[in-house]
Amino acid sequence: MGEGKIQKEETIEKDRKHQHPGWTHEGHTHESHAHSHAAESHCGCGHDHAHDGDSHESHTHSHAHESHCGCGHDHTHDGDGHESHAHNHAAESHCGCGHDHTHDGDGHESHAHSHAAESHCGCGHDHTHDGDGHEPHVHSHAAESHCGCGHHHSHEGHHHEPAERRPENHAFDGVKKQIYIIENLGCANCAAKMERKIQELPQVDYANLIYATRQLQVVTNTDEELLPVFQGICASIEDGVTLTKQETKQAASERKAAEKEKARENKKDIWELGIGAVLMAAGIVTEGDFPAVSAVLLVIAYLILGRHVLLTAGKNLAKGHVFDENFLMSIATLGAFAIQDYKEAVGVMLFYRVGELFEEIAVARSRSQIMDAVDLRPEVVSLVQGSEVQVIPAEQARPGDLLLVRPGDRIPLDGTIMEGESRIDTSPVTGEPVPVAAGIGDSVISGCVNTSGLLRIRVEKALEDSMVTKILDSVENAAASKPKIDRFITRFSRIYTPIVVALAAATAILPSLVTGDWQYWVYTALTFLVISCPCALVLSVPLAFFSGIGAGSKLGILFKGGIAIEALQNVKAVVMDKTGTVTEGNFELQRILPAKGFTEEQVLAMAGTCEQNSTHPIAASIMAAVQKQGITPWAPDSVKEIAGKGIEVAAEEGTLLCGSRSLLSDAGIAADDERAGSGGTEVFLAVNGKYAGSLIIADTVKEDAKPAVTAMKRQGIVTAMLTGDGPETARAVAAETGIDEVHAKLLPEEKLRELTQIRSTHGSVMFVGDGINDAPVLAGADVGAAMGSGADAAIEAADVVFMTSAMSAIPQALSIAKATGRIARQNVIFALVIKAAVMVLGLAGLANMWMAVFADTGVAMLCILNSIRILYKKQ
Repeated sequence: MGEGKIQKEETIEKDRKHQHPGWTHEGHTHESHAHSHAAESHCGCGHDHAHDGDSHESHTHSHAHESHCGCGHDHTHDGDGHESHAHNHAAESHCGCGHDHTHDGDGHESHAHSHAAESHCGCGHDHTHDGDGHEPHVHSHAAESHCGCGHHHSHEGHHHEPAERRPENHAFDGVKKQIYIIENLGCANCAAKMERKIQELPQVDYANLIYATRQLQVVTNTDEELLPVFQGICASIEDGVTLTKQETKQAASERKAAEKEKARENKKDIWELGIGAVLMAAGIVTEGDFPAVSAVLLVIAYLILGRHVLLTAGKNLAKGHVFDENFLMSIATLGAFAIQDYKEAVGVMLFYRVGELFEEIAVARSRSQIMDAVDLRPEVVSLVQGSEVQVIPAEQARPGDLLLVRPGDRIPLDGTIMEGESRIDTSPVTGEPVPVAAGIGDSVISGCVNTSGLLRIRVEKALEDSMVTKILDSVENAAASKPKIDRFITRFSRIYTPIVVALAAATAILPSLVTGDWQYWVYTALTFLVISCPCALVLSVPLAFFSGIGAGSKLGILFKGGIAIEALQNVKAVVMDKTGTVTEGNFELQRILPAKGFTEEQVLAMAGTCEQNSTHPIAASIMAAVQKQGITPWAPDSVKEIAGKGIEVAAEEGTLLCGSRSLLSDAGIAADDERAGSGGTEVFLAVNGKYAGSLIIADTVKEDAKPAVTAMKRQGIVTAMLTGDGPETARAVAAETGIDEVHAKLLPEEKLRELTQIRSTHGSVMFVGDGINDAPVLAGADVGAAMGSGADAAIEAADVVFMTSAMSAIPQALSIAKATGRIARQNVIFALVIKAAVMVLGLAGLANMWMAVFADTGVAMLCILNSIRILYKKQ
């Protein structure tokens, strides 16, 4: 990537460098191709390598097309083997992928480009591509398959493991993108054409146009201002479209103002439709007695209703867009005039305009409903300055500022309560219906509602870093990630229209030549033209997935894209970490088991004496119980820690031992095994050489864990738990919740192995975790989900984030995903069946252009309404 590009995208994560052993590849995520070559062997890349006898570790370059990288350059290696395959391509050199690249003097940088659906990388495997560019080159080689480099691989070192290959990790994830807002965009098929044209520009590395949010996201490789170029492309495809560069996120009030302006335009359309309908009715009434007057009225009605369609068709035809919806509708209705079917021409144009208007209103309303649900950002905040309160724009507030939050107000920014107490309604963010108590020192997140007391909060995060912006970003980025069915429909639509137009031409000419009935067959062909626009198909799928994303966000479930929703539909097993996922992640004293001659209070007092100065979580749980029961621990004279076993305390009341069973055994004290099957950590106590009893400390199982597992089983999902805890504790938790399989005492790398085994047994796997050690397993699962209360690394690696950290979110997410996929398939099948049925009926002489218009705009409107059903469906 050239220097200009780096300057243009200053916040690209470390200049978009991916962390792979031995090289720095910006944007192109070729994973480390690690395998060993014998000293005399050849890797087939056509270059000399320096070897010192060590294994060729991290042979990090891509072999394609008969194991040749095609760069025509020498490779640099160090003494350890094939490390750091970083080399320069001259401007005219070629990597064999069929795309241009930008390079600097440091190496093979930013090999980020988009392959069209038909292109091939030469590895002999299928890849998933979308509009996001060249997704990570992720595929699995079976044990007997060959990667094309000409060598035998040890599959322990070659890491051809599906669990570590994630097609969702897009090459441009995390890369700052230029955002453009597209106004007056009314055609989903046109949006797909715009994206394709912009992606073809040599200055553009990545382009993605999201019809649902009216956003164009691009990554460029130049400092050149491309807005005029983008504007020209978009306006050439759909007349009246305008682009504006988004410097800051559009405020809710701006969005509402734009919606009101659009509503005013819709009123003008309604007036036009009304006038056109009245003139059409007058023309029909006067047809019998005054045919000339009738013809004039119908022509005037047609011009009022269709003038915009005709003008747009003319402009687009001049630009070479033959298969444009406006052009096809113009040909169809003018053809009806040509065969002197005036009523049909005007009626079809009227019906078409009504359908387009309803479709536009339905899309706008569904978009507005979803954005209202997820856009919780404040426009202004109340800044406290001494004794005064000043209202300032929210984006001007900075960490450390003191804000006033009145009862009923939404928490504007993430912060900490400095004054006041209240109950906070977190349902807008987490979906949790019960308000939680909050006071001085408690953290509060933006988007939640202050229900009662007056609060003063210290800002911890500015608007762009607060939760409300993260939620909005998540939804917008998720809408940009297109599922396979969406990409398929986009490709299908490119051939659908030419095929139907060709059928229309054949229908008009061939039967007419045989039968001589030109009027009948031309009319039938015109119905084909009306239904040849694929808008209903192109629109229905992304809107269904966008609605699914919106439905999830209302419940505190953040899907990181349509791909995640699509993958969830195929999940057969849900694998969960124990601590923090199935359990609360905090230890509590569950039981006190005093020995004969001792009371529970005495045993707890002894434990408190030993643990009062410890910071261990188990010690903290014991002290919490001591304080709750108002017990006063003894005053120790001396404390001795016995590594790995426990504590010995000398006090006036006697000598105490507190710790593991082996601690007491070493002291010759027998501990009665009263805990059999209790499931938890046991702390044993003895005083003056006599066994006093034990305490059972265990993590608390989440209240909704058992109902959630039951709900998953009703969905036909196998449940499993992976944990590093001991088998007895794990089995106790599984028994309490009803989890099917338990795998205990696992290291992080062993969790990944067990997950792979579960996948081979049951099928596609979803893993749910919350810790840093869960990140590798999250990345290795077919779908990774993280609890919102978990570590940042886990949340970053996940495809789905449960903001509530509740187990109930798991079956809810599965339900939303399946409903979304079902609705998307319904839309596609419905649109195709209706269009095919109208074609068949037309050939049989049973369909007219009115039915064809319904098959176009009517079906599109019904698909939109079907898509937004999920927003109101009870999960």
